[in-house]
Amino acid sequence: MMSITHSIRAQIPPIHPQGYPFIGGFAVASLLLFWLWTPLGWIGAALTIWCALFFRDPIRVTPVREGIVVAPADGRISMLTQVMPPAELGLGDRPLPRISIFMSVFNCHINRSPVSGRIDRIAYRPGTFINAELDKASEDNERNSLVISTPDGRIGVIQIAGLVARRIVSFVREGQSIGAGERFGLIRFGSRLDVYLPEGTPALVAEGQTAVAGETILADFRPGDGSRTYHAD
Repeated sequence: MMSITHSIRAQIPPIHPQGYPFIGGFAVASLLLFWLWTPLGWIGAALTIWCALFFRDPIRVTPVREGIVVAPADGRISMLTQVMPPAELGLGDRPLPRISIFMSVFNCHINRSPVSGRIDRIAYRPGTFINAELDKASEDNERNSLVISTPDGRIGVIQIAGLVARRIVSFVREGQSIGAGERFGLIRFGSRLDVYLPEGTPALVAEGQTAVAGETILADFRPGDGSRTYHAD
């Protein structure tokens, strides 16, 4: 019996503490809806389950080696482009490779560092809340930007709020060291992550591909180095 219970628990991902107030609110609202009219209560219960899934924080197994860039978010690779990075990143005035990952409201929204390094800069900018899949969302929408220095160059990572998202949360600070796959923030209810790579870095993913935060390799600065290990977190 204990082994069955342990197996069931192992299949249920933990919930990030940021989600507890929202899940609790949905649960209380569901109880009230049940009291008013049972069908509404079941709708509320379904939304409560969805909210819990939104804030899930599953363990990920991250490939660990200098030079590997992993996905910072779960979702779909929506764009691979060469564009000017936002001025607040301080990454220069030349177009850089950008990988965009769109997170739907059904994706896990915990964001993880794409590389190991030092967080040189964090820059928040208010903005609009247009559809995060649109290219102009990179410039117009509310966003929070990180610049991470590594031995292979500086990486820009931008959390972009979307049409539904209204809150970007950061767990880190400037000057902090961070490991690849470590949690650095989340965005509530649908959004996008942009990763700016050093000039000339080829992407190892394609548009339309599904990315898994902390696991999917976006790029490799040292493709000839096979000494890769893995870390679960």
